[in-house]
Amino acid sequence: MKGRWIAHGLKILVVALVAVTALSFVVMGLWNWLVPAVIGWKAIDFWQALGLLVLTRLLFGFRAGFGFGHRMHWRGRMAERWEKMTPEEREKFREGMRHHRCGHHRGAPPEAAGPA
Repeated sequence: MKGRWIAHGLKILVVALVAVTALSFVVMGLWNWLVPAVIGWKAIDFWQALGLLVLTRLLFGFRAGFGFGHRMHWRGRMAERWEKMTPEEREKFREGMRHHRCGHHRGAPPEAAGPA
């Protein structure tokens, strides 16, 4: 179980690095295409584009664009709902999540489908 979480975390890290790299190249390309022609400032390289991305996150906050605040709000709402659930409702929710994670979410759970 712990190995699965580590693998999942590594996948997220790789996807995040690829996304930040791609976004840095997009910023660099747009800057180098527009700013020198419009304002006359010099072109920037990849690291300067990455620095601009970090600077915008610091100036405008981490919620803009990535949705961290929305996820944290969702977690709080889910905790409230969880506290109000009966033990039977919690078990039903867990069972539904198990089916969802196992790929059975596209239809009825396997035991509800009946004989094939």
